[in-house]
Amino acid sequence: MKQLLVLSGKGGTGKTTIASALIKLANAKAYADCDVDAPNLHLITTWATEPDKTDYYGLSKAQINDELCIRCGQCVKYCRFYAISNHDNYSVDPFACEGCGVCEYVCPVKAITMLPSLDGEMMLYSDNKKVFSTAQLKMGSGSSGLLVTEVKKRMKSAAVNARLAIIDGSPGLGCPVIASLSGADMVLIVAEPSISGISDLERIINTAANFAIKMAVCVNKYDNNIENTEKIEEFCKKQKLLYAGRIPFDRDAVKAVNNGQTIVDIDCRSGTAVKEIYHKLMNVFFEKGGD
Repeated sequence: MKQLLVLSGKGGTGKTTIASALIKLANAKAYADCDVDAPNLHLITTWATEPDKTDYYGLSKAQINDELCIRCGQCVKYCRFYAISNHDNYSVDPFACEGCGVCEYVCPVKAITMLPSLDGEMMLYSDNKKVFSTAQLKMGSGSSGLLVTEVKKRMKSAAVNARLAIIDGSPGLGCPVIASLSGADMVLIVAEPSISGISDLERIINTAANFAIKMAVCVNKYDNNIENTEKIEEFCKKQKLLYAGRIPFDRDAVKAVNNGQTIVDIDCRSGTAVKEIYHKLMNVFFEKGGD
């Protein structure tokens, strides 16, 4: 299974809109939404069946047994995250606790236990034709990278015969992006023609380069700033990166998404541009004829 990952340096660039269009064009048998903090690919890809839901347990959190606690204050003293309070009784703030286990180690009466934390929920949609893996991280949880890894594992195990998997990654450069890059064969970076967009593009290219992955770049809403679009094209040429194409600003794209459709489900300018990008990507992706 080859993996095509769609990334962007920030939210709001149109990454999911483009990813959903590529999934439709490729008739992908396996795909995933790895933006576990705010997944929305399921809003565009409709399923008749209910998903298989599984609780996700991330990093352990400290829990204090009030009956055993002798109020010695050692846990408060050594907690570097200020997660333990001792107002009326000793308690742990689960949002501040990083699961390091120092409090459990220093407690003289073993009143503190590290327990698995329910940090989210994984969903796996499947039928006889395709598989879609996604998840929702609980607010305040810090284990998004681990959850992304689990999302990809579930997709791969459920779709072992799929030739191509398309993955909608997280925006930015954090842990979930690093986890998404692991195992990917090619990454399409969706850039926006702004000064910050160019900076975001450079940062994500530098990150992806550490994984020795094929990279391609496209500019969404390119006509918002032609000058910056040309700067991105020139940058890709200097870096010898595949420039996959331009996508125009298109009000019909908004209408399609609001109707639960992809931009290639309707006749629109942005959909036409993505079709050209798709064919260019596939020519490079499978240039050696591999599966």
